[in-house]
Amino acid sequence: MENIKDFTLENALDQFNKNVDAIIVVNIDENSYHAVLKRGYFTDYIEDDGSYQDLMRKFWFHFNNTGNEITEDYRVFIPALGKVAGKVSKRLKVMFNDEARPVQLTIYPFGDNSSYIFFLDVLDSSESAEEFQTEAKVTTIQNTYLFSMYMDLVKDTTSSISITEISDETVNTQLKYSDWRMMIVNMIWPEDQPMFLERTDPMYLKSNFLPGHTSSFDCLMMNLEGKYIWVKLTFSRAETNNDEDYRFVFMVQDIHENTVELMSTLKKYEEMASMDPLTNVFNHGRIETELSNAVDAKKKSGEPVAVMMLDIDHFKQVNDNYGHSVGDMTLKRFCQLVTDFFKGSDTVVGRWGGEEFVAVCYDTDQYEIKELAEHLRMKIASETFKAIEHITCSIGVTEILDGDEATSVFVRMDKALYNAKSAGRNCVKSLP
Repeated sequence: MENIKDFTLENALDQFNKNVDAIIVVNIDENSYHAVLKRGYFTDYIEDDGSYQDLMRKFWFHFNNTGNEITEDYRVFIPALGKVAGKVSKRLKVMFNDEARPVQLTIYPFGDNSSYIFFLDVLDSSESAEEFQTEAKVTTIQNTYLFSMYMDLVKDTTSSISITEISDETVNTQLKYSDWRMMIVNMIWPEDQPMFLERTDPMYLKSNFLPGHTSSFDCLMMNLEGKYIWVKLTFSRAETNNDEDYRFVFMVQDIHENTVELMSTLKKYEEMASMDPLTNVFNHGRIETELSNAVDAKKKSGEPVAVMMLDIDHFKQVNDNYGHSVGDMTLKRFCQLVTDFFKGSDTVVGRWGGEEFVAVCYDTDQYEIKELAEHLRMKIASETFKAIEHITCSIGVTEILDGDEATSVFVRMDKALYNAKSAGRNCVKSLP
């Protein structure tokens, strides 16, 4: 045909019929599809008839450029995202024999808008090479954004949904914002769910966001692989000429790697602030806090908790006779022996001050703490210390009782230590 003006609708339909790779008729209400035409890659890829949700899962609910399916939890969105508003044309990455191929999908609704016709064409890889390079540049910039959507709180609608790990294309659906909110909350870490529900509540958004205002918060959220990661949830209210418009852009940003690194750094500094720099056990403030925590634990659980205070006998003589450097070595060696002794048990050790140390022993009663203290005393006495050969220690122990406060526990433990030193040192004394 030389003159394009001679080209008719019949010619166009004939060309379309010869070139289209697949035609599928879908009924959402019945959750069914029927393949009217299948060619090439689609011949074995889809059945003649089947479930529409299974078809959506196969086409769209897998990771971009791989055949790996997303976690089961997120498949709750398949029915909602399977509904489209009006005509839609989009690109898919469909896996054929472990190879990701670009597919052009065009959707036409018909009837009562619960039925669609899908037209699918597998594109030549060379046709999308340039486009892929452009997408790659954009992805490099936006690869931390996992999800985005536009929402209208007045109409209770969502639109332009984009899930980066699934597709580079946005999806226009008939998913209500209120429905989305109650489904996605199940993907939020349980302890973060109350905050998520508060911050995503329509009334909260309307009351706290002026036009153009943006706010965000961090939480743990399940990713498409089923693992919880740190994300930043950002809401931005669109600027319009109508103050009664409540349209927002919502985005989920992957901040997991940076947050884990930051938390690790903060943990390191927290530990540094809690540790005695010489002996590498908890410092006075931290072990004092642990003593209060132990009292609270006893009140809540009723499980036994006992404490002991250790004092190195005649330590002043070590400093006077051998110098402070030997004294410091002695303190470090002493602490190492004590921490090694309690290794594997639920015990927290700290330096109270000078040559005095405190151990908080969970799941330990009055009888057990006295026996442990006696074994520890004998271990210390039997060890050889550089320069000074041997040292001994005095130990006072007590069990935390119902009605105790941190102060009363300390007074009793300190009195027990005083009794041990008064009894000639190198012994264990207890007070009930």
